[in-house]
Amino acid sequence: MQLLGLVWGIAAVIGAVVAFFPCLGSFNWLNIPFSILGLVISVIGLSKASPENRGTGIAGVACCSIAIVIGIIRLIMGAGIL
Repeated sequence: MQLLGLVWGIAAVIGAVVAFFPCLGSFNWLNIPFSILGLVISVIGLSKASPENRGTGIAGVACCSIAIVIGIIRLIMGAGIL
């Protein structure tokens, strides 16, 4: 579950970077829910992991959180959210 969350987070960050290009900002409307779902999966995986084995889950949470923040900032900059 943690590994799935990490892969999902990496895909979300890549999607956020792609959505930063001009004329692709509306892609954030798809990427933010995708990132939120990845965040939920990462947190579930993190809660079921042993204390020594939490690195992958923490990385997944961080990647998804970064993608959400980048997406919201890009939507605010492009007047997608007023």
